[in-house]
Amino acid sequence: PRVCVVGSGPAGFYTAQHILKHHGGALVDIYEKLPIPFGLVRFGVAPDHPEVKNVINTFTQTAHSERCAYYGNVTVGRDVTVPELQQAYHAVVLSYGAEDNRVLGIPGENLPGVYSARAFVGWYNGLPENQDLKPDLSCETALILGHGNVALDIARILLSPLQLLRKTDITDSSLAALACSKVKRVWLVGRRGPLQVAFTIKELREMINLPGTRAVLDPADFTGLESAVKDAPRPRKRLTELMIKTALEKPEEMQAAAAGAAAPREWGLKFQRSPQEVLPSADGRRARGIRMALTRLEGSGDSAKAIPTGDVEELECGLVVSSIGYRSLPLDPAVPFDSQRGIIPNSSGRVEGVPGLYCSGWVKRGPTGVIITTMNDSFDTAQSVLEDLQGGVLDISPSREGFGLVESILHSRGVRPVSFSDWEKIDATEVARGKAAGKPREKIVDPAEMLQIIGH
Repeated sequence: PRVCVVGSGPAGFYTAQHILKHHGGALVDIYEKLPIPFGLVRFGVAPDHPEVKNVINTFTQTAHSERCAYYGNVTVGRDVTVPELQQAYHAVVLSYGAEDNRVLGIPGENLPGVYSARAFVGWYNGLPENQDLKPDLSCETALILGHGNVALDIARILLSPLQLLRKTDITDSSLAALACSKVKRVWLVGRRGPLQVAFTIKELREMINLPGTRAVLDPADFTGLESAVKDAPRPRKRLTELMIKTALEKPEEMQAAAAGAAAPREWGLKFQRSPQEVLPSADGRRARGIRMALTRLEGSGDSAKAIPTGDVEELECGLVVSSIGYRSLPLDPAVPFDSQRGIIPNSSGRVEGVPGLYCSGWVKRGPTGVIITTMNDSFDTAQSVLEDLQGGVLDISPSREGFGLVESILHSRGVRPVSFSDWEKIDATEVARGKAAGKPREKIVDPAEMLQIIGH
Protein backbone atom coordinates (compact mmCIF):
# COMPACT_ATOMS: atom_id res chain seq x y z
CA PRO A 1 0.00 0.00 0.00
CA ARG A 2 1.11 3.51 -0.84
CA VAL A 3 0.30 6.18 1.71
CA CYS A 4 0.85 9.88 1.34
CA VAL A 5 1.13 12.35 4.23
CA VAL A 6 0.63 16.07 3.64
CA GLY A 7 2.71 18.17 6.06
CA SER A 8 6.08 17.37 7.67
CA GLY A 9 5.52 18.69 11.19
CA PRO A 10 5.13 16.42 14.24
CA ALA A 11 1.67 15.21 13.10
CA GLY A 12 2.96 14.18 9.68
CA PHE A 13 6.12 12.48 10.92
CA TYR A 14 4.44 10.64 13.80
CA THR A 15 1.72 9.37 11.44
CA ALA A 16 4.36 8.13 8.99
CA GLN A 17 6.45 6.59 11.78
CA HIS A 18 3.53 4.59 13.17
CA ILE A 19 2.43 3.27 9.76
CA LEU A 20 5.98 2.23 8.79
CA LYS A 21 6.54 0.54 12.15
CA HIS A 22 3.30 -1.46 12.18
CA HIS A 23 2.98 -2.34 8.47
CA GLY A 24 6.00 -4.12 7.05
CA GLY A 25 5.15 -3.32 3.42
CA ALA A 26 3.65 0.17 3.41
CA LEU A 27 5.41 2.93 1.49
CA VAL A 28 4.96 6.45 2.85
CA ASP A 29 5.62 9.70 0.98
CA ILE A 30 5.62 12.98 2.93
CA TYR A 31 4.83 16.24 1.11
CA GLU A 32 5.76 19.66 2.51
CA LYS A 33 5.18 23.13 1.02
CA LEU A 34 8.47 24.53 2.36
CA PRO A 35 11.83 23.15 1.17
CA ILE A 36 12.60 22.32 4.82
CA PRO A 37 10.84 19.85 7.14
CA PHE A 38 9.65 19.69 10.79
CA GLY A 39 6.94 22.36 10.90
CA LEU A 40 6.31 23.74 14.37
CA VAL A 41 9.30 21.92 15.87
CA ARG A 42 11.45 24.26 13.82
CA PHE A 43 9.13 27.27 13.61
CA GLY A 44 7.09 27.11 16.84
CA VAL A 45 9.29 25.79 19.62
CA ALA A 46 11.11 28.65 21.37
CA PRO A 47 14.82 29.02 20.48
CA ASP A 48 15.77 28.70 24.16
CA HIS A 49 14.05 25.29 24.42
CA PRO A 50 16.49 23.18 22.39
CA GLU A 51 15.66 19.97 24.30
CA VAL A 52 12.10 20.06 22.86
CA LYS A 53 13.62 19.94 19.37
CA ASN A 54 15.30 16.58 20.01
CA VAL A 55 12.30 14.87 18.36
CA ILE A 56 13.91 15.96 15.09
CA ASN A 57 16.34 13.04 15.54
CA THR A 58 13.42 10.59 15.59
CA PHE A 59 11.84 12.24 12.54
CA THR A 60 15.15 12.07 10.68
CA GLN A 61 15.33 8.32 11.36
CA THR A 62 11.83 7.95 9.90
CA ALA A 63 12.82 9.95 6.81
CA HIS A 64 15.87 7.70 6.36
CA SER A 65 13.70 4.55 6.18
CA GLU A 66 13.93 2.99 2.71
CA ARG A 67 10.12 2.91 2.69
CA CYS A 68 9.78 6.64 3.33
CA ALA A 69 10.37 9.58 0.99
CA TYR A 70 10.20 13.33 1.58
CA TYR A 71 9.14 15.84 -1.08
CA GLY A 72 9.58 19.45 0.01
CA ASN A 73 8.75 22.62 -1.93
CA VAL A 74 5.39 21.14 -3.01
CA THR A 75 2.20 23.03 -2.13
CA VAL A 76 -0.71 20.59 -2.03
CA GLY A 77 -3.89 22.28 -3.23
CA ARG A 78 -1.89 24.34 -5.73
CA ASP A 79 1.00 22.31 -7.24
CA VAL A 80 -0.96 19.06 -6.94
CA THR A 81 -4.58 18.65 -5.83
CA VAL A 82 -5.92 16.28 -3.19
CA PRO A 83 -7.98 14.32 -5.82
CA GLU A 84 -4.75 13.87 -7.80
CA LEU A 85 -3.03 12.51 -4.69
CA GLN A 86 -6.00 10.17 -4.14
CA GLN A 87 -5.46 8.77 -7.65
CA ALA A 88 -1.77 8.19 -6.90
CA TYR A 89 -2.09 6.69 -3.38
CA HIS A 90 -4.25 4.15 -1.56
CA ALA A 91 -4.56 6.47 1.45
CA VAL A 92 -3.96 10.21 1.91
CA VAL A 93 -3.41 11.73 5.37
CA LEU A 94 -3.73 15.51 5.79
CA SER A 95 -1.44 16.74 8.61
CA TYR A 96 -0.82 20.29 7.49
CA GLY A 97 -1.51 22.00 10.82
CA ALA A 98 -2.84 25.48 11.44
CA GLU A 99 -1.36 28.12 9.17
CA ASP A 100 -3.48 31.06 10.27
CA ASN A 101 -4.38 32.77 13.53
CA ARG A 102 -7.63 33.67 15.23
CA VAL A 103 -8.48 37.35 14.98
CA LEU A 104 -9.56 39.56 17.86
CA GLY A 105 -12.40 41.17 15.90
CA ILE A 106 -11.94 44.57 17.59
CA PRO A 107 -11.36 48.10 16.20
CA GLY A 108 -7.68 48.99 15.78
CA GLU A 109 -6.34 45.45 15.55
CA ASN A 110 -4.81 46.26 12.16
CA LEU A 111 -2.85 49.26 13.42
CA PRO A 112 0.95 49.16 13.11
CA GLY A 113 2.31 47.84 16.42
CA VAL A 114 -0.27 45.03 16.65
CA TYR A 115 0.91 41.52 15.71
CA SER A 116 -0.41 38.00 15.91
CA ALA A 117 1.60 35.62 18.10
CA ARG A 118 1.86 33.33 15.10
CA ALA A 119 3.63 36.00 13.02
CA PHE A 120 5.79 37.17 15.93
CA VAL A 121 6.98 33.63 16.76
CA GLY A 122 7.48 32.96 13.03
CA TRP A 123 9.63 36.10 12.86
CA TYR A 124 12.10 35.14 15.61
CA ASN A 125 12.07 31.47 14.56
CA GLY A 126 12.83 32.05 10.88
CA LEU A 127 9.51 31.15 9.21
CA PRO A 128 10.02 32.47 5.66
CA GLU A 129 6.61 34.16 5.42
CA ASN A 130 7.28 36.28 8.54
CA GLN A 131 10.80 37.46 7.70
CA ASP A 132 9.76 40.99 6.81
CA LEU A 133 7.68 41.55 9.95
CA LYS A 134 10.08 44.15 11.43
CA PRO A 135 8.14 44.55 14.69
CA ASP A 136 8.52 47.97 16.28
CA LEU A 137 10.25 47.42 19.64
CA SER A 138 10.81 51.11 20.39
CA CYS A 139 8.24 51.26 23.24
CA GLU A 140 8.80 50.46 26.91
CA THR A 141 5.58 48.52 27.51
CA ALA A 142 4.35 45.52 25.54
CA LEU A 143 1.02 43.79 26.07
CA ILE A 144 0.35 40.17 25.15
CA LEU A 145 -3.27 39.02 24.93
CA GLY A 146 -3.48 35.42 26.10
CA HIS A 147 -2.41 33.24 29.02
CA GLY A 148 -0.92 30.23 27.21
CA ASN A 149 2.61 28.90 26.79
CA VAL A 150 3.06 30.79 23.50
CA ALA A 151 2.28 34.08 25.32
CA LEU A 152 4.94 33.21 27.94
CA ASP A 153 7.42 32.28 25.17
CA ILE A 154 7.00 35.71 23.57
CA ALA A 155 7.30 37.53 26.92
CA ARG A 156 10.46 35.54 27.70
CA ILE A 157 12.05 36.31 24.33
CA LEU A 158 11.21 40.03 24.71
CA LEU A 159 12.79 40.19 28.19
CA SER A 160 15.62 37.63 28.03
CA PRO A 161 19.19 38.88 28.48
CA LEU A 162 20.85 38.94 25.07
CA GLN A 163 23.71 36.68 26.16
CA LEU A 164 21.15 33.90 26.73
CA LEU A 165 19.57 34.34 23.28
CA ARG A 166 22.93 34.56 21.49
CA LYS A 167 23.56 30.86 22.22
CA THR A 168 20.26 29.73 20.63
CA ASP A 169 19.11 29.22 17.04
CA ILE A 170 17.11 32.49 17.08
CA THR A 171 17.52 34.23 13.73
CA ASP A 172 20.27 36.74 13.22
CA SER A 173 17.91 39.57 12.21
CA SER A 174 15.57 39.15 15.19
CA LEU A 175 18.57 39.03 17.55
CA ALA A 176 19.73 42.34 16.08
CA ALA A 177 16.24 43.84 16.54
CA LEU A 178 16.03 42.59 20.16
CA ALA A 179 19.47 44.10 20.86
CA CYS A 180 17.98 47.54 20.09
CA SER A 181 14.66 46.84 21.85
CA LYS A 182 13.40 49.39 24.39
CA VAL A 183 10.80 46.98 25.82
CA LYS A 184 11.28 46.58 29.56
CA ARG A 185 7.77 45.75 30.78
CA VAL A 186 5.44 43.03 29.49
CA TRP A 187 1.84 42.50 30.62
CA LEU A 188 0.08 39.22 29.85
CA VAL A 189 -3.66 39.82 29.82
CA GLY A 190 -6.44 37.24 29.96
CA ARG A 191 -10.24 37.40 29.98
CA ARG A 192 -10.55 34.93 32.83
CA GLY A 193 -8.86 34.36 36.19
CA PRO A 194 -5.77 32.65 37.64
CA LEU A 195 -7.59 29.30 37.77
CA GLN A 196 -8.12 29.34 33.99
CA VAL A 197 -4.60 30.11 32.74
CA ALA A 198 -3.50 27.70 30.01
CA PHE A 199 0.28 27.83 30.49
CA THR A 200 2.11 25.07 32.34
CA ILE A 201 4.22 25.22 35.49
CA LYS A 202 7.53 24.60 33.75
CA GLU A 203 7.06 27.66 31.53
CA LEU A 204 5.82 29.79 34.43
CA ARG A 205 8.79 28.83 36.61
CA GLU A 206 11.19 29.66 33.80
CA MET A 207 9.59 33.11 33.48
CA ILE A 208 9.74 33.74 37.23
CA ASN A 209 13.44 32.80 37.28
CA LEU A 210 14.43 34.86 34.23
CA PRO A 211 17.62 36.78 35.17
CA GLY A 212 17.34 40.56 35.51
CA THR A 213 13.56 40.43 35.47
CA ARG A 214 10.99 40.55 38.23
CA ALA A 215 7.43 39.25 38.30
CA VAL A 216 4.68 41.70 39.26
CA LEU A 217 1.61 39.77 40.43
CA ASP A 218 -1.13 41.49 42.42
CA PRO A 219 -1.79 39.61 45.70
CA ALA A 220 -5.45 40.72 45.48
CA ASP A 221 -5.89 38.54 42.37
CA PHE A 222 -5.09 35.46 44.44
CA THR A 223 -7.05 35.90 47.68
CA GLY A 224 -9.00 32.84 48.67
CA LEU A 225 -7.55 30.73 45.85
CA GLU A 226 -5.67 28.33 48.14
CA SER A 227 -8.93 26.87 49.38
CA ALA A 228 -10.44 26.94 45.85
CA VAL A 229 -7.69 24.67 44.47
CA LYS A 230 -7.58 22.24 47.40
CA ASP A 231 -9.35 19.57 45.35
CA ALA A 232 -8.17 20.65 41.89
CA PRO A 233 -6.09 18.22 39.79
CA ARG A 234 -2.45 18.26 40.89
CA PRO A 235 -0.99 20.20 37.92
CA ARG A 236 -3.57 22.99 38.33
CA LYS A 237 -3.02 23.05 42.09
CA ARG A 238 0.78 23.32 41.83
CA LEU A 239 0.55 25.98 39.13
CA THR A 240 -1.82 28.11 41.21
CA GLU A 241 0.31 27.68 44.35
CA LEU A 242 3.36 28.91 42.42
CA MET A 243 1.47 32.03 41.28
CA ILE A 244 0.24 32.70 44.85
CA LYS A 245 3.76 32.28 46.27
CA THR A 246 5.18 34.64 43.64
CA ALA A 247 2.45 37.24 44.26
CA LEU A 248 3.01 37.23 48.02
CA GLU A 249 6.81 37.25 47.97
CA LYS A 250 8.31 40.52 49.19
CA PRO A 251 11.02 41.74 46.81
CA GLU A 252 13.61 41.58 49.63
CA GLU A 253 12.84 37.89 50.09
CA MET A 254 13.71 37.10 46.52
CA GLN A 255 16.77 34.93 45.89
CA ALA A 256 18.73 37.92 44.68
CA ALA A 257 17.56 40.85 46.79
CA ALA A 258 19.32 43.32 44.53
CA ALA A 259 17.75 41.87 41.39
CA GLY A 260 14.31 42.20 42.96
CA ALA A 261 14.35 45.89 43.72
CA ALA A 262 16.54 46.95 40.88
CA ALA A 263 15.55 44.49 38.15
CA PRO A 264 15.69 46.55 34.97
CA ARG A 265 12.80 44.59 33.46
CA GLU A 266 9.45 43.31 34.71
CA TRP A 267 6.46 41.30 33.61
CA GLY A 268 3.07 40.58 35.11
CA LEU A 269 -0.24 38.82 34.70
CA LYS A 270 -3.51 40.75 34.42
CA PHE A 271 -6.78 38.86 34.81
CA GLN A 272 -10.45 39.30 33.92
CA ARG A 273 -9.88 41.83 31.16
CA SER A 274 -11.21 41.49 27.65
CA PRO A 275 -9.79 43.65 24.81
CA GLN A 276 -12.35 46.11 23.37
CA GLU A 277 -10.26 48.36 21.17
CA VAL A 278 -6.64 49.03 20.25
CA LEU A 279 -6.24 52.79 20.74
CA PRO A 280 -4.45 54.75 18.01
CA SER A 281 -1.75 57.35 18.63
CA ALA A 282 -2.70 61.04 18.14
CA ASP A 283 -1.74 60.91 14.46
CA GLY A 284 -3.66 57.64 14.03
CA ARG A 285 -0.55 55.96 12.64
CA ARG A 286 0.14 53.35 15.31
CA ALA A 287 -1.05 51.64 18.49
CA ARG A 288 -0.58 53.58 21.74
CA GLY A 289 -2.65 51.47 24.13
CA ILE A 290 -5.61 49.22 24.58
CA ARG A 291 -9.04 49.61 26.11
CA MET A 292 -10.22 46.57 28.03
CA ALA A 293 -13.57 45.59 29.46
CA LEU A 294 -13.33 44.30 33.02
CA THR A 295 -15.06 40.93 33.36
CA ARG A 296 -16.56 38.77 36.06
CA LEU A 297 -16.59 34.98 35.91
CA GLU A 298 -19.71 32.89 35.63
CA GLY A 299 -19.24 29.23 36.48
CA SER A 300 -15.98 27.74 37.68
CA GLY A 301 -12.97 25.78 36.50
CA ASP A 302 -12.16 25.45 32.80
CA SER A 303 -15.74 26.11 31.73
CA ALA A 304 -15.99 29.52 33.47
CA LYS A 305 -17.23 32.26 31.13
CA ALA A 306 -16.00 35.88 31.22
CA ILE A 307 -18.91 38.35 31.28
CA PRO A 308 -18.21 42.11 30.88
CA THR A 309 -19.10 44.10 34.02
CA GLY A 310 -19.58 47.40 32.18
CA ASP A 311 -16.35 48.89 33.59
CA VAL A 312 -13.41 49.59 31.31
CA GLU A 313 -9.72 50.27 31.77
CA GLU A 314 -7.08 51.70 29.46
CA LEU A 315 -3.49 50.55 29.39
CA GLU A 316 -0.66 52.34 27.58
CA CYS A 317 1.51 50.11 25.38
CA GLY A 318 3.24 50.49 22.06
CA LEU A 319 3.36 46.80 21.17
CA VAL A 320 0.36 44.45 21.23
CA VAL A 321 0.71 40.73 20.49
CA SER A 322 -2.45 38.71 20.17
CA SER A 323 -1.86 35.16 21.40
CA ILE A 324 -5.41 33.78 21.33
CA GLY A 325 -4.83 30.75 19.17
CA TYR A 326 -3.90 29.38 15.76
CA ARG A 327 -6.40 28.42 13.04
CA SER A 328 -6.42 25.80 10.31
CA LEU A 329 -7.47 26.72 6.77
CA PRO A 330 -9.18 24.63 4.09
CA LEU A 331 -6.61 23.13 1.73
CA ASP A 332 -8.57 21.98 -1.29
CA PRO A 333 -12.25 22.30 -2.34
CA ALA A 334 -12.39 18.49 -2.50
CA VAL A 335 -11.86 18.20 1.27
CA PRO A 336 -14.74 18.84 3.69
CA PHE A 337 -13.96 21.62 6.18
CA ASP A 338 -15.77 22.90 9.25
CA SER A 339 -14.90 26.61 9.16
CA GLN A 340 -16.73 27.19 12.44
CA ARG A 341 -14.37 24.90 14.35
CA GLY A 342 -11.45 25.25 11.93
CA ILE A 343 -11.01 21.49 11.48
CA ILE A 344 -11.63 18.75 8.94
CA PRO A 345 -14.71 16.82 10.17
CA ASN A 346 -13.51 13.32 11.07
CA SER A 347 -13.90 10.39 13.39
CA SER A 348 -10.63 8.92 14.69
CA GLY A 349 -8.91 10.68 11.81
CA ARG A 350 -11.18 9.24 9.08
CA VAL A 351 -12.47 12.20 7.06
CA GLU A 352 -16.26 12.13 7.06
CA GLY A 353 -17.71 10.99 3.74
CA VAL A 354 -14.38 10.54 1.93
CA PRO A 355 -13.06 6.94 2.20
CA GLY A 356 -9.27 6.73 1.95
CA LEU A 357 -8.81 10.30 3.22
CA TYR A 358 -7.54 10.90 6.78
CA CYS A 359 -6.30 13.75 8.95
CA SER A 360 -4.05 14.11 11.99
CA GLY A 361 -2.72 16.85 14.26
CA TRP A 362 -4.15 20.34 14.61
CA VAL A 363 -6.25 20.18 11.45
CA LYS A 364 -7.91 17.12 12.99
CA ARG A 365 -8.53 18.26 16.56
CA GLY A 366 -7.87 22.02 16.64
CA PRO A 367 -4.71 23.89 17.65
CA THR A 368 -4.22 22.60 21.18
CA GLY A 369 -1.70 20.60 23.13
CA VAL A 370 2.02 19.98 22.97
CA ILE A 371 4.16 17.68 20.81
CA ILE A 372 3.28 14.61 22.91
CA THR A 373 -0.45 15.32 22.43
CA THR A 374 0.12 15.44 18.67
CA MET A 375 2.10 12.21 18.84
CA ASN A 376 -0.77 10.30 20.47
CA ASP A 377 -3.28 11.89 18.14
CA SER A 378 -1.22 10.92 15.07
CA PHE A 379 -0.76 7.34 16.28
CA ASP A 380 -4.57 7.23 16.59
CA THR A 381 -5.03 8.33 12.95
CA ALA A 382 -2.28 5.94 11.78
CA GLN A 383 -4.11 3.15 13.61
CA SER A 384 -7.28 3.98 11.64
CA VAL A 385 -5.30 3.73 8.38
CA LEU A 386 -3.82 0.37 9.44
CA GLU A 387 -7.23 -1.00 10.46
CA ASP A 388 -8.72 0.07 7.12
CA LEU A 389 -5.83 -1.57 5.25
CA GLN A 390 -6.19 -4.81 7.21
CA GLY A 391 -10.00 -4.84 7.18
CA GLY A 392 -10.19 -4.45 3.42
CA VAL A 393 -11.89 -1.03 3.68
CA LEU A 394 -9.10 0.34 1.47
CA ASP A 395 -8.91 -1.57 -1.78
CA ILE A 396 -5.22 -2.08 -2.50
CA SER A 397 -5.68 -4.46 -5.41
CA PRO A 398 -5.25 -1.74 -8.06
CA SER A 399 -1.61 -0.79 -7.84
CA ARG A 400 -1.07 2.93 -7.45
CA GLU A 401 1.89 4.78 -8.91
CA GLY A 402 2.49 7.00 -5.89
CA PHE A 403 5.17 9.59 -6.55
CA GLY A 404 5.61 8.33 -10.12
CA LEU A 405 2.25 9.87 -11.05
CA VAL A 406 2.72 12.96 -8.88
CA GLU A 407 6.16 13.61 -10.34
CA SER A 408 4.81 13.87 -13.88
CA ILE A 409 2.04 16.23 -12.65
CA LEU A 410 4.59 18.42 -10.83
CA HIS A 411 6.93 18.35 -13.83
CA SER A 412 4.15 19.53 -16.14
CA ARG A 413 3.54 22.44 -13.73
CA GLY A 414 7.20 23.39 -13.44
CA VAL A 415 7.54 22.33 -9.81
CA ARG A 416 10.78 20.69 -8.61
CA PRO A 417 10.52 18.87 -5.28
CA VAL A 418 13.28 18.97 -2.68
CA SER A 419 14.47 15.62 -1.24
CA PHE A 420 15.47 14.82 2.32
CA SER A 421 19.13 14.62 1.32
CA ASP A 422 18.71 18.11 -0.19
CA TRP A 423 17.42 19.25 3.22
CA GLU A 424 20.48 17.67 4.84
CA LYS A 425 22.70 19.90 2.70
CA ILE A 426 20.76 22.97 3.86
CA ASP A 427 20.96 21.66 7.43
CA ALA A 428 24.76 21.23 7.19
CA THR A 429 25.11 24.80 5.87
CA GLU A 430 23.01 26.17 8.74
CA VAL A 431 25.01 24.24 11.34
CA ALA A 432 28.32 25.40 9.85
CA ARG A 433 27.19 29.04 9.84
CA GLY A 434 25.95 28.65 13.41
CA LYS A 435 29.25 27.18 14.55
CA ALA A 436 31.05 30.26 13.28
CA ALA A 437 28.71 32.40 15.39
CA GLY A 438 28.84 30.15 18.49
CA LYS A 439 25.24 28.93 18.20
CA PRO A 440 23.65 25.56 17.28
CA ARG A 441 22.71 26.79 13.79
CA GLU A 442 22.08 29.95 11.81
CA LYS A 443 18.70 29.43 10.17
CA ILE A 444 18.37 30.33 6.52
CA VAL A 445 15.14 32.26 6.19
CA ASP A 446 14.88 32.83 2.44
CA PRO A 447 13.54 29.84 0.43
CA ALA A 448 15.36 31.12 -2.68
CA GLU A 449 18.65 30.89 -0.82
CA MET A 450 17.78 27.36 0.36
CA LEU A 451 17.14 26.28 -3.23
CA GLN A 452 20.36 27.95 -4.36
CA ILE A 453 22.38 25.94 -1.81
CA ILE A 454 21.10 22.66 -3.27
CA GLY A 455 21.53 23.90 -6.84
CA HIS A 456 17.82 23.95 -7.61
